[in-house]
Amino acid sequence: MWFLLAVASAILLGCYDVFKKQSLRDNAVIPVLLINTLISSALFLPIVVLSKVGFLLETSHWHVPAAGWDWHRWVMLKAVIVLSSWIFGYFAIKHLPLTIVGPVNATRPVMTLIGALLVFQETLNFWQWSGVLLALISFFMLSRSGKKEGIHFAHNRRIYFLVAAAVLGACSGLYDKFLLAPSSSGGLGLNAVFVQAWFNFYQVVLMSIVFGFLWWPQRKKSTSFQWRWTIVGISVFISAADLFYFFALSQPDALIAVVSMTRRSSVLVSFLFGAFLLKEQNLRSKALDLLFVFLSMICLCLGTLAE
Repeated sequence: MWFLLAVASAILLGCYDVFKKQSLRDNAVIPVLLINTLISSALFLPIVVLSKVGFLLETSHWHVPAAGWDWHRWVMLKAVIVLSSWIFGYFAIKHLPLTIVGPVNATRPVMTLIGALLVFQETLNFWQWSGVLLALISFFMLSRSGKKEGIHFAHNRRIYFLVAAAVLGACSGLYDKFLLAPSSSGGLGLNAVFVQAWFNFYQVVLMSIVFGFLWWPQRKKSTSFQWRWTIVGISVFISAADLFYFFALSQPDALIAVVSMTRRSSVLVSFLFGAFLLKEQNLRSKALDLLFVFLSMICLCLGTLAE
């Protein structure tokens, strides 16, 4: 069940990347990110209120339990980690082709794997290791494809932003496992909907600070903000993708390394969008890189079914 939830999250995450790219084109990053967090919070506010007044019972999957500082402090830390990753990632995707961003992000679970092996003592079988190896190969092939467009991985600041976002995203994945896994599996066993709802609220607070102190005073010197309806799509798709992801991780037998790798198959959606609608360059070379990502997904599926 947790694997199917991860696949659903991947499809939604791919749509999120597409709407994010469209929203950020020639647009200011910080206001877009602030509005995204505001809308995401608004989506979860009703269920928090309904849970508080007793309309949503504890037996409901959508119930948000009341909790004290011992739960909220962990969620606040998650908001800091994710928001840092998003800021780096938003600036990267604004300036880089989707057909570059997607495959690079698809290698993020390799970092998560290393952490999962060290922190949670997870073990992978032959097929799963094969999937990880293919993902690593795809990253090096992609750096070669990027050079054809003048994107040198070793000397491009936006690539560093993208890598920073990936590293922080991997840390977030491991942290999610710690938050959501049952105590019997070494986690805190927090409620998935509670984490999603309050994580969004804390992001609004943090982004308001960034907006007020960093972007607003310099707004006339930087890229101007333009409202686009695709910004709403960012919030809807990332909220849905994260919810499926959290529900997957809350399953006792879920492997964070496999869930994270499966989620990165979202690259298929964003790549097709970049290829057919944005008409990005060097598609044949990038398609070969993407093939290795796709093969890594097949190996992971086989590995999961073999368990």
